[in-house]
Amino acid sequence: MQNTAKSAHPRPDFKREDYQLLDGAWQFAFDDKNLGIKDHWDRPGHPLNMTIQVPFCYQSEKSGIHTDEIHPILWYRRAFSINPNWDGKHIWLRFGAVDFEAWVYVNGRMVGSHKGGYAPFGFDITQYLVQGENDLCLRVVDTPDLSQPRGKQYWQRGLMGCWYTPVSGIWQSVYLEATGCSSFESIHVTPDIDRCEARIDSLITGKMAAPLTLGYEVSLDGKTTHRGQWQSTTPRANLTLDMREAGVDSLRYWRPEDPALYQLTLTLYQENKQLDRVTTYFGMRKIEVQNGQVLLNHQPIYQRLVLDQGYWPDTLLTPPDEEALIADVQWIKKLGFNGVRKHQKMEDPRFYHWCDRLGLLVWAELPACYTYNNQMLENNFGAMMDFINRDYNHPSIIAWVPFNESWGVREIYADKKQQSAARMLTQLCYAADGTRIVSANDGWEQTETDICALHDYAADGKTLKQHFADRAQVEKTGCDWRLAYAKGVVPTGEEAFIITEYGGIAMQNKGAQEDMGGMATWGYHDKVADEEAFLKRFEDVTSAIRSIPYCVGYCYTQLTDVMQEINGLLGPDRVPKADPDKIRAINQ
Repeated sequence: MQNTAKSAHPRPDFKREDYQLLDGAWQFAFDDKNLGIKDHWDRPGHPLNMTIQVPFCYQSEKSGIHTDEIHPILWYRRAFSINPNWDGKHIWLRFGAVDFEAWVYVNGRMVGSHKGGYAPFGFDITQYLVQGENDLCLRVVDTPDLSQPRGKQYWQRGLMGCWYTPVSGIWQSVYLEATGCSSFESIHVTPDIDRCEARIDSLITGKMAAPLTLGYEVSLDGKTTHRGQWQSTTPRANLTLDMREAGVDSLRYWRPEDPALYQLTLTLYQENKQLDRVTTYFGMRKIEVQNGQVLLNHQPIYQRLVLDQGYWPDTLLTPPDEEALIADVQWIKKLGFNGVRKHQKMEDPRFYHWCDRLGLLVWAELPACYTYNNQMLENNFGAMMDFINRDYNHPSIIAWVPFNESWGVREIYADKKQQSAARMLTQLCYAADGTRIVSANDGWEQTETDICALHDYAADGKTLKQHFADRAQVEKTGCDWRLAYAKGVVPTGEEAFIITEYGGIAMQNKGAQEDMGGMATWGYHDKVADEEAFLKRFEDVTSAIRSIPYCVGYCYTQLTDVMQEINGLLGPDRVPKADPDKIRAINQ
């Protein structure tokens, strides 16, 4: 029986015991005339005229406001008190994600700012605190700017094509943590199954008046495998562990069938005084492409992926709760897939945590901008770096996807600058990580890549087989959409070939058009009439892909319906449209 006990901490992959959630009712206001700074809305006691439920965005029903009006400037306020047991400690204020740019005030003083809609950030607020009740205020700016990483968030009011209601402001948890004068800023663990080693790279922030001692403990299935300590005089403290154990197999690999996770606790001491303790985890696994195959731990793996947008009806990008994330991972596995392509979203860290624990492969995709300029380049670079830094330890993540279907680089086929942008982010993935594969521009017009990843929404298996009858011809030209590679890019022949979007089969949905205010619903080709017709078409196109001899995987569009896009295997309420066992049988 798989353990699905919840983890209350918003970052189960970077967890401290001393934390305090600040989710719940906050004061809230729109600032359409940009008066807040001039009129000192940041001052404690200044009332805001609405109430919002954090961490839900104002566009969502669960927020208590629920409007799709575009309001570029938002203000938040709440009071909080510090746990008396934290006396003498450094207090950190942390945000899971705020879209897009935030300025943070504590007791009327600005403690810092952050730009980027999907990444966590935090500040040491100790010097700004007072005894008793404290005032926390946020000013957020989120404009319909196409140089911001938006993903599937539509940049105008309403809906369009397969783009959805946007999300502004706080959309992941806000919380406090307590540490000593020095603390861990990051802990990255790099597995090397060829050397049977795991390298721990930690970054320490704060006061470094004397050598710091780091204690470590590693366990597997509750049994301690490593314990010890080492010293560091610099903020970067590194250690390499030999992970071999006596027995037939010297290593326990992470793989979907046996998602073995090594628990790691690092404790920071200064002169025998504990300053910080963080618990994370890692998996001993290796992912690579060799001779056209994707290898997991030196074994070929055929990937059966499903596209997942990560939207919920009442909460939009924010999961309603942790149970909703667990349920999605379980549904994906129940439907016979062994992986998920999380589309155009840096998901809540708890999603990747459950993929780690339950054994689901993940392709992690950067949310797209939709215009090309230097600001877009800067935003994309920062967002990709944030993505890698936050989610480095998740063994389930096996691939990075910097671009999708040339979004934001629409002239990439012949434009050298835009080709260089794709190469830049691809090389960043290799430079900052190097343990995962990269699909550089998933869909078409690819630059140098580990995966020849093409999209084809042919309505029937016969057409799919015709499109992919000859790999050399496909790579020279394309399939159903655009050319496979950008101009001047020559594949090496080593790339693994995967059809990373197909299907998109929509069922007849009586009343759906009226429910969408008369807007046409989105699906590929004609809608099927019922479950029997759906299963017949799903089996036809899926079996056709599986018969392509050089193809080593696929990604079906998609897991759930989202607003006007009704081509999900599940409805937006996560109710299956067809017998899950029959879908599973076709997949497997």
